[in-house]
Amino acid sequence: MDFDWVMALGSFLVAIIVGLTGMGGGALMTPMLVTFFGVSPLAAVSSDLVAAAVMKPVGSAVHYRQGTINMRLVGWLCAGSVPAAFSGVLLAKALGHGDDSVENLISKAMGVALMIAAGGLVLRAYLAHRGRAGSGEDRDTAPEVKVRPIPTVLIGIVGGLVVGITSVGSGSLIIVALLALYPALKANQLVGTDLLQAVPLVFAAAIGHLLFGDFRMEVTAALLAGSIPGVYLGSKISSRAPGGLIRRVLALVLVASSLKMFGVGALPLAWTMAALTAGTVAGSLYLRHRAGRKPDTLPSPVQATGPAGASGEQRGPTMAA
Repeated sequence: MDFDWVMALGSFLVAIIVGLTGMGGGALMTPMLVTFFGVSPLAAVSSDLVAAAVMKPVGSAVHYRQGTINMRLVGWLCAGSVPAAFSGVLLAKALGHGDDSVENLISKAMGVALMIAAGGLVLRAYLAHRGRAGSGEDRDTAPEVKVRPIPTVLIGIVGGLVVGITSVGSGSLIIVALLALYPALKANQLVGTDLLQAVPLVFAAAIGHLLFGDFRMEVTAALLAGSIPGVYLGSKISSRAPGGLIRRVLALVLVASSLKMFGVGALPLAWTMAALTAGTVAGSLYLRHRAGRKPDTLPSPVQATGPAGASGEQRGPTMAA
């Protein structure tokens, strides 16, 4: 068995993003294996999930020590995601009678999941920007979150099925759904909660793929060699990293990976990504410019009282002094 050091380096870089943002594991790791290393989709999903079963506890342990995990949310998510993840593996096998049909199904499902994840990231960035611009709340204050069991379990069920079929969703999809359902959660709480709930989720999916998938030990070994130190490093610096920039880059990578799963050629893919990158930069500059102009459009306390009133109020005490 030959050890692939390039694959280990790739998994190290992906794992840093997982530790920083709580997302990108299956969404980046599996397409990387398929696109750059020629691993079949089913083998990539199986090997990635087995590696994630070891990688996720490392990152979640860091967040647990930092106290950035909502344990009630973790419990309700796992109630839906764990059985659904194992069922997703069986569903992937049942929908195809031959190897080619199963591989094609996984590729297309992976493409859809990646595109949804990219759209969710864009929505998350927009909501975060609007929240920063419209409120002055203290980010260091831990918000009170009222857990909604039924919607949370449903998120776990849908996320678990997608993870079982594609290995995508334990971070990229579930964390976006959590943001929509619990907008008061801070970013590091979202990351920590999602990483911990993903531990039993990926364990269930990994067992299913070990039994019914196409697990390859040489692929998993390379992934583990890079992902364990990578996710630890990313989790340690997650509170200080420029998350906005990472989310923009991650969204672009997700779109590129999705288009590749749908069979888009290299040249059209390059032009598409160039256009999306230019649009992302232009949109970011516009939002930053608009946010910078908002304070100038609000009247200051002196302007609100009028020149004469402000002048009179200031001179009176001065003369008396």
